[in-house]
Amino acid sequence: MDPRILDRLRCPVCGEPLEQATDTRALRCPRRHSFDIARQGYVNLLTGRAPHVGDTPDMVAARADFQAAGHYDVISAALAAAATDAVGRLGATDAVGRLGATDAVGRLGATDAPRPAPTPPTLCSAPAEATVSQPSRRLDGCRAKDPTAEMRVEPPLPDVGAYPLVVDAGAGTGRYLGAVLAALPDAVGLALDVSKPALRRAARAHPRAAAALADTWQRLPLADASTAVLLNVFAPRNGPEFQRVLDPAGTLLVVTPDTDHLAELVDALDLLRVDPDKADRVAASLGGHFTPVSSAVHRAELALTRPEVATLVGMGPSAWHTDPAALATRLAALPEPVRVTVAVRLDVLQPR
Repeated sequence: MDPRILDRLRCPVCGEPLEQATDTRALRCPRRHSFDIARQGYVNLLTGRAPHVGDTPDMVAARADFQAAGHYDVISAALAAAATDAVGRLGATDAVGRLGATDAVGRLGATDAPRPAPTPPTLCSAPAEATVSQPSRRLDGCRAKDPTAEMRVEPPLPDVGAYPLVVDAGAGTGRYLGAVLAALPDAVGLALDVSKPALRRAARAHPRAAAALADTWQRLPLADASTAVLLNVFAPRNGPEFQRVLDPAGTLLVVTPDTDHLAELVDALDLLRVDPDKADRVAASLGGHFTPVSSAVHRAELALTRPEVATLVGMGPSAWHTDPAALATRLAALPEPVRVTVAVRLDVLQPR
């Protein structure tokens, strides 16, 4: 794994830094927790059994085919532009030492307000180490059962400003992460998902990307303030964890369907409708942790064949609720080309 990404990862059990074992395909922490790297390239950082398995192989294959045809490039372009702006804003803080400093003291920054100590990993039961390493404002180790005991203070993160980390939480095939990295030549990326079929593709989404099996509803396997840009596209939103892993000057990019997204197909094919309160629910899930910066709707008009429409249905949440025979009948009644509206909202937010 790229050491620039590995340096930001943390053990999901105890919160310690991870290193790549030289004798096996695995990542290990100082407490000897070990996590296998699959031959397809992703690392399994899941602890316990996931409450769900994510997208199925058929859903992932359908999404890969639909995205490869360029039908959702409007989303990729919007994310790439927003991420470029976000990294530009982040770079402006380098001058005061928030990011990109070359030593531990520089990382603290004379004017940088300290970030609150993170909530310790709930799965950690081992006592915290009594020794303290180099100074750092990032405390990300295990907390001792005795709250007055010393906490291990990890070494400072690497030069975050030199190679910003872009994390895609709920990355799917990694298509959007790849587009963002293509626009940011100095960035590295990490795809997180609970679907193994998706991660097999995400691990190959870009030469500067890595992939990890992780449940985004749980504590993310990342150091505090380690991430420059966090992508969340049609995926669950874990506000407290997104805030924890983002640098104070970092940016969260959230993509959700707008009210008329795929509207032509909803009635014609009896698909799931976009929740009219979607925007309010997104704001509620993030409002206590993030401040809105901007919001914009991005649209595209597609002309699809019936097989392409079937692929579109098969890659999304309606795939779980649609009867294949009924769908085939309804598809046959559609005139070609099938006109379909893509309408998504991109919200730009920063940690509070």
